[in-house]
Amino acid sequence: MKSLYLLDGMALAYRAHFALIRSPIYTSKGFNTSAIFGFTATLIELMTKQQPSHLVVVFDTSAPTERHRLHPEYKAQREDMPEDLAAAMPHLDRIAQAFGIPVLRLDGYEADDIIGTLAHRAEAEGFESIYMVTPDKDFGQLVTEKIKMYRPSRQGDGAEIWGIEEIKQKWGIARVEQVIDMLGLCGDVSDNIPGVPGIGPKTAEKLLAKYDTVEGVLEHVDDLKGKQQEKVREHAEQARLSKKLATIQLDVPIEADWAAIEVSPPDPEKLAPIFAEFEFRTLGKRVFGADFSVQAAASDLVLMSEDDEKAAQSQAPGSQISAFAPSDPAQKLSPNSALKKLADIKTDYRIVKTDTELTALVEALRTAGSFALDTETTALNPRAAELVGISFCTQPHSGYWVPASASALTALRPVLADPQLSKVGHNLKFDLAVLAESNCPVAGPCYDTMLAHALIDPEQRHGLDTLSEDFLQYSTIRFSELLPDSKKGEPIDYSGVDPQDLANYAIEDADVTWQLWQLFQAKLDASGQAKVFYEIETPLLPVLVAMEREGILMSGNTLQEIGQSFESHIVELQDSVYAAAGREFNLNSPKQLGEVLFDELKLIDKPKKTKTGQYATNEQVLSSLAPKHAIVADLLEYRQLSKLKSTYIDALPQSVDAKTGRVHTHYGQVQTATGRLSSNDPNLQNIPVRSARGREIRKAFVPREGWQLLAADYSQIELRILAALTGDAGLLHAFKTGQDIHTATAAKIFEVAPEAVTRDQRSTAKMVNFGIPYGISAFGLAQRLGTVSRTEAQEIIDSYFAQFPGIPGYMEAQKLSAQKKGYVETVCGRRRYLRDINSSNGTIRAAAERNAINMPIQGTAADMIKIAMVRIDQAIQEQSLHSRMLLQVHDELIFDLHPAEEAPLRQLVTEAMVGALELDCPIEVEIGLGQNWLEAH
Repeated sequence: MKSLYLLDGMALAYRAHFALIRSPIYTSKGFNTSAIFGFTATLIELMTKQQPSHLVVVFDTSAPTERHRLHPEYKAQREDMPEDLAAAMPHLDRIAQAFGIPVLRLDGYEADDIIGTLAHRAEAEGFESIYMVTPDKDFGQLVTEKIKMYRPSRQGDGAEIWGIEEIKQKWGIARVEQVIDMLGLCGDVSDNIPGVPGIGPKTAEKLLAKYDTVEGVLEHVDDLKGKQQEKVREHAEQARLSKKLATIQLDVPIEADWAAIEVSPPDPEKLAPIFAEFEFRTLGKRVFGADFSVQAAASDLVLMSEDDEKAAQSQAPGSQISAFAPSDPAQKLSPNSALKKLADIKTDYRIVKTDTELTALVEALRTAGSFALDTETTALNPRAAELVGISFCTQPHSGYWVPASASALTALRPVLADPQLSKVGHNLKFDLAVLAESNCPVAGPCYDTMLAHALIDPEQRHGLDTLSEDFLQYSTIRFSELLPDSKKGEPIDYSGVDPQDLANYAIEDADVTWQLWQLFQAKLDASGQAKVFYEIETPLLPVLVAMEREGILMSGNTLQEIGQSFESHIVELQDSVYAAAGREFNLNSPKQLGEVLFDELKLIDKPKKTKTGQYATNEQVLSSLAPKHAIVADLLEYRQLSKLKSTYIDALPQSVDAKTGRVHTHYGQVQTATGRLSSNDPNLQNIPVRSARGREIRKAFVPREGWQLLAADYSQIELRILAALTGDAGLLHAFKTGQDIHTATAAKIFEVAPEAVTRDQRSTAKMVNFGIPYGISAFGLAQRLGTVSRTEAQEIIDSYFAQFPGIPGYMEAQKLSAQKKGYVETVCGRRRYLRDINSSNGTIRAAAERNAINMPIQGTAADMIKIAMVRIDQAIQEQSLHSRMLLQVHDELIFDLHPAEEAPLRQLVTEAMVGALELDCPIEVEIGLGQNWLEAH
């Protein structure tokens, strides 16, 4: 069966690039491959699942077309192509070439016209099915029984097929030919096609249903009424022009050489190295199989030479239609070499079966002085898991598997608890928690290769399988190979697994971890992250294990009472909104809400609309209306309470551990760019504190019976760090003399005595103080304050900088340093790389500059509290206190306070937090006690 697929290359590249705009895909060298990835994924999807007989990629050129002659403003409003996307475009030709797919382009014609011409010729010349692969819905005008639209998903996996019925339904028309009439009346903002002002899709549908075409509407203009008649009459020529601009040409002067675009197998000698260059691990495995290795393929990689790159780029303006010329034979590439597997390596993996072997293992571990370990369990929750066994490794390609038994654990406890022996693991926090649950506490230096790699190369994946392939060129045994029928969330049952297979799987993990550790020690030094790893993250690891195991008690009754209060108030707010609206409607429906507020109540004359044509009812829009309209204030409170109830009141009880009766969050050490701890399952760091209702939820977190909660909170820590980093005399003086920093700031920027500062002035100063480290703009400050113009906000910022000149000096110095080095760092040396700091795109560069200013401040605060946590834990153990550290939430630590230990705990916590780092600014810690978290805070 002859099937032709015509790919709209530019549209697919744009779609893929912007689909991943919030989390772009970068190589380890910082090259954005989002567009290349999406484009490649689409090619693979087509070739493997659709298996077309003919395939071609079509691109636009930069040359003007007939549409530009007819309408000089055609597409003139479009922004320049993002620089990351522009850099990626030449590589799409390389990808297509390696897949054996021709690339077509022709000056003076858009890709739409080439695709339309080829599609209709193919239909006339006997192709059974023709697919236009594009997200652009304008192609609907070309659809016939044999010609269809194939609309890939944003990342290339899966697609929608639009035939005649789908086009009619999407556009609300009777015939597909009416697509151009719809565009003639409505216009197209993306292409700057004007249409008829005031005619939207709904109106156009009605007009075309009655008059069939643009010409029909114009012929019956006298039948129209009021402003509609006036606008159509006035813009008749514009409607005709718009229809012509929207019409895809079917007579492009090209030869349809079907033999030249027949699908042939990809060239692995070209494709594998390109996949390696762009680090397409997953796509590589889909094309080449599970043995594909980025590192192995890269070893044969010949990068595109300068001449090749110029040749690729020269295609863009549009030389005659052709695919890439064959590569120079001298640059012939070798196929990808396979990853090694267990069977390819001589190993010594042993199962420990006897007491004698166990004794020998313990002695070997002691003699080695350090070893890698890994646990196998029946679950991924340490408190619910049963220990199946432990694997050990002290040298490459050898190791031991110890099935869990009472006698084995008894023999291993002393060596695991020996503080003189170093332990290495991957995601070691899990193993330490599992062993602690089995009454096998681990002591001594504990090095985690996952944490090490996250500091060495934070933008890459840190999973053991990936690191093994990247650094060792070795493919590990996958869990799915060991237990193919195991289902996520269900207990893991190893009973049917051959003992040696299980041993190989377990020991291999310890072996790979050990080998990675030998490499990562030097890489930590080279990356400048050794101090952060050894002095902050490594000693913090067992502290977090203890906190996670401890958990915190939650009062279900208190939470239920809060929930009932929320529910009754939600009902009251709902009734109040209904009364103000004059009818009931779905408050959770943006469409219905918009109609009530803006069509029925007409709160404003010109309400904003979304891209889909609905009224915008987001928080920003409603917040601007709330001061003037009670119904909007009630709606905002309704939304806030509903979210609090669903996110916390209803969800938190599900997080209570059945075994302990407590809530156990999990902390991530290096998941954030600033180094701050993250919290999940559940996230206790997101419980709101700014609203009274949100703070109520903290009442449900309580101490043990007869105990209290102690909360220790850094006071204005980021401002104090800002003062220390900038060395600004005014800011430092305010802190050193114990002044209220916001009052002192207000006095300076408004040029009044401190005692004359008003509440509003202090609030403004507070907003500026907290906004400056985040690069707040005059627009942002004006929005937050809500009482000043942008000009007035800029005057406030200018006055602030004039009074505290060290701050703008610091900000500029940080930007310049980041532009030179490519990264910024905290006082302790924790780095954040800023790949966009030299971007030519002002918006993107500005975001990187804000990070350059803020990260050293936030990151230093993160380092401080981590250092303090380690010291507090040590002091609690040294003083044999019963009190326990429970939670870390931003700049606050929560403790379960034994009734007899208030004085020593207060002292050691204060000393550890204040003395975490030596800064040229006094650090203050506020401590509170209470019978629940809210009281203590």
